[in-house]
Amino acid sequence: MATSLLLNPNPKFFPTNHNRLFVPRRNPSISTVRCSLGSRNPRPEYIPNRIPDPNYVRIFDTTLRDGEQSPGATMTSSEKLVIARQLSRLGVDIIEAGFPASSQDDLEAVRLIAREVGNGPANGDGSVHVPVICGLARCNERDIEAAWEGVRCARLPRIHTFIATSEIHMQYKLRKSREEVVRIARENVAFARRLGCVDIEFSPEDAGRSDPEFLYLILEEVIKAGATTVNIPDTVGYTLPKEFGKLIADIKANTRGIDNVIISTHCQNDLGNASANTVAGADAGARQLEVTVNGIGERAGNASLEEVVLAIETRGKDILGGLYTGINTKHIMMSSKMVAEYTGLHVQPHKAIVGANAFAHESGIHQDGMLKHKGTYEIISPEDIGLTRSNESGIVLGKLSGRHALRSQLLELGYDINGKDLDDVFRRFKEVAEKKKRVSDDDLEALITDQIFQPQVIWSLGDLQVTCGTLGLSTATVKLIGTDGGEHVECSVGTGPVDAAYKAIDRIVKVPVTLLEYSMSAVTEGIDAISTTRVVIRGDDVLESTHAQTGRNVNRTYSGTGAGMDIVVSSVRAYVSALNKMLGFRRNVPTEKTAAETSQGSA
Repeated sequence: MATSLLLNPNPKFFPTNHNRLFVPRRNPSISTVRCSLGSRNPRPEYIPNRIPDPNYVRIFDTTLRDGEQSPGATMTSSEKLVIARQLSRLGVDIIEAGFPASSQDDLEAVRLIAREVGNGPANGDGSVHVPVICGLARCNERDIEAAWEGVRCARLPRIHTFIATSEIHMQYKLRKSREEVVRIARENVAFARRLGCVDIEFSPEDAGRSDPEFLYLILEEVIKAGATTVNIPDTVGYTLPKEFGKLIADIKANTRGIDNVIISTHCQNDLGNASANTVAGADAGARQLEVTVNGIGERAGNASLEEVVLAIETRGKDILGGLYTGINTKHIMMSSKMVAEYTGLHVQPHKAIVGANAFAHESGIHQDGMLKHKGTYEIISPEDIGLTRSNESGIVLGKLSGRHALRSQLLELGYDINGKDLDDVFRRFKEVAEKKKRVSDDDLEALITDQIFQPQVIWSLGDLQVTCGTLGLSTATVKLIGTDGGEHVECSVGTGPVDAAYKAIDRIVKVPVTLLEYSMSAVTEGIDAISTTRVVIRGDDVLESTHAQTGRNVNRTYSGTGAGMDIVVSSVRAYVSALNKMLGFRRNVPTEKTAAETSQGSA
């Protein structure tokens, strides 16, 4: 298992920048039908409360904070660090690394990212971009102190604090008057400044349903108290693009002191308008846009980084007055894959930009147009987002293919691996190739992600034997291998082979869990297809965290994925992966009880 890649500061599975050949346009005079994203303006100097170039738009990524609030999307500190490094390569301006006051683990993860990513280039590739590292805090001194403790070691630290401003929130959640809310916001922004933080973001939660006049007032007060960015959240995804753009324009026109700060947007996707609202906000004057990779987040998710960035890249010059970002779009596809695998939230096939069907053309009319001129049905090039799956080399992988052919094809897909990692993937590849005539790119991706994007290995699957059918209960015998190499074997019965296997695993691991979700899908067509399984579990007595908006303590949930031609094996791998993630949290934040259990489990 390639666990070293999780902790390696220079992981090797990122897209390579090898040159590719493009077919010349048949009609060079057509310059706008298909956009090229190759030329970019230099990134302006970072100044907290202003941007030297008025057309530059900062990208604030909150995948590691808001995105992780998706059910089952819990990530370990090492996984968050790898994603943060990738976000730095991607070129995001600000990384919201977490909510430090929610748990000790979140604080440690934010501190780790601030130290490792917030002080230098991510990959030694000559890049000098250092992102701002941000921590979220409610408007109280305890949260703000925790956020500062988490980010202060970064070169560019930021505290992001918030309080609700809509009538429904103030009356029923906060139970406070407008005057009290203004006072709390003003005092806590000033407190953050006194701690030594010079980059402070303030958000009036549920601004989309707040009284605009009240917004002008509270924003004016926090600006006077020292805020450098004011973020306008459409917390419940209530507004439409026209009214959200007007809200940004009205705030810009009616808030005293607004010219001395950056206006930001944070749009939820409850009505499916998050990305459109975000672009409308930028068009109206916002110069920081808060997004997540793949649009993940609570409920229906957030504005999607790839959608917002590509909308600006493709239409920024002709429609949006010359707006541009500092995102290196060639890293979008790898970022999407990484977030999908670490969170277990796989991308829907028809998802814009990064979905499996985003560049697929099945209609005969569309195919005819594409053969004549790619610009007929593609407005961006797939290569511009790091999608290189054309198989130009003509290699067809099968059971006689060797390591060199496999590695060449993995490079084509954007994965550069060597040594033991390549050996492990090659072993899994040969197992599949013995049963299939041809191993497709989709098969390879399922195998490599199952091998690489895994949590810290505490338990690994040794052997599995099941019996099932119409006569009697199903039985399963499972052998797991602990970190010390010790083998543990248990048998169990169940209502089906997967149920029996999971019960046998529970008898080995001896940690009570509840299975919340179980899903399976075929990677390719046919009876010999590889299946991928995703499970979500919750520890019955493990590691609570505080929800940023509700303030309630909630039990964390953990997802795991597995892949294989045998659906039972795939299911067991997914379950073991989820258990490893949960036990990894226990090891990182030990308590007297959990430390004893983990020690017993690996003895």
